[in-house]
Amino acid sequence: MPPLDPRAVLAGRPTARPSVGTIITIAVSSVCLVVALRIMLHDGATGVGAAVVLAVAPLPLLLAGILALDRLEPEPPDALVAAFGWGAGVAVLIAMLLNTAGLDLVWGPMLGAELGMYATAAITAPVVEEVLKGAVLVGLLWFRRNELNGPTDGIIYGSMVALGFAVVENISYYTFAPPGTLALTFTVRGIASPLLHPLCTALTGIGVAAAALRPAGRSRVAPVLGGLLGAIALHSLWNASSAFGLFGLGVAYLVGVGVLVALGIVLHRDRKRIVGLIRTHLPQYQETGVVTPPDVWMLSSLHRRQQARAHVRSTRGRGPARALADYQQAATELAMLHRRRALGLVPDTEFVARRDPLLLLMHHARHAFTR
Repeated sequence: MPPLDPRAVLAGRPTARPSVGTIITIAVSSVCLVVALRIMLHDGATGVGAAVVLAVAPLPLLLAGILALDRLEPEPPDALVAAFGWGAGVAVLIAMLLNTAGLDLVWGPMLGAELGMYATAAITAPVVEEVLKGAVLVGLLWFRRNELNGPTDGIIYGSMVALGFAVVENISYYTFAPPGTLALTFTVRGIASPLLHPLCTALTGIGVAAAALRPAGRSRVAPVLGGLLGAIALHSLWNASSAFGLFGLGVAYLVGVGVLVALGIVLHRDRKRIVGLIRTHLPQYQETGVVTPPDVWMLSSLHRRQQARAHVRSTRGRGPARALADYQQAATELAMLHRRRALGLVPDTEFVARRDPLLLLMHHARHAFTR
């Protein structure tokens, strides 16, 4: 019998290696990123090094915040990297070309240079950029639907795409900031509004995740379209607010804060939903020996999960602690698998094929951290 690969079991694939599609997505995104930077940083660009540093500086904190939301059921790293790369490469390059074409061919000739720039920012850019960022989320819905188990997953993937886009976009803004305004530009984009793109694309992510959990036979177009329209509206409101001075910016900020609070409520409710699934579905496996009532109690709280791992690490070492982490994630995946089956999204044969490796992993992991 081949050795059990926890990463492969948790990913639901024969191997833990990234899929061909994921590798191609990352490769194409990398090429697009290079081309986009080459076009952006054309002759006359100055202070490129400082621009890159300023654009990347907030990234670790923002990434840490997003990944902190992903502790209950962590997403595959390869999918997160592909989402980030798509935003930084493919979405940036195509958006840059389409926005420029819209300005040169439509808004500029129609409204003149100044009003044309404003129309591009308020009308064209929100539509183009949110559609392009959302495209990779639709790809997840089409090819890796099982990764989308609720709104939390949609928010995480949407935010990762948006962070990739925002970092590259900010490099351009900082490089071509008028003399003496670099500090102000960084304050506005890097400190005052670093969550603009993540907030917008997170709305698309929620729509895509809702579509992934639609019961069999129901259309998935409506939730995706609803999330995308929300993202476009929020993005357009922010870009258009500059025409109304401080009052416009204040209104845009209030709306943004409202969206942020709403996302926090959605995340909290989704976490409670997952805990409810664990308490509902895992007790039926007590007879197999892979779950006990104390295990269900531990699995029902992020704090207790962390405490359990810390205790095992301090008393038994890193290996058993890693096994406990695998056990926790496998148990969560099993609970969500039951929900997908209840919604008619997983046939019985597929359910068994996914359930049995998870139970086997839980058995091996439990033996490792309890012996």
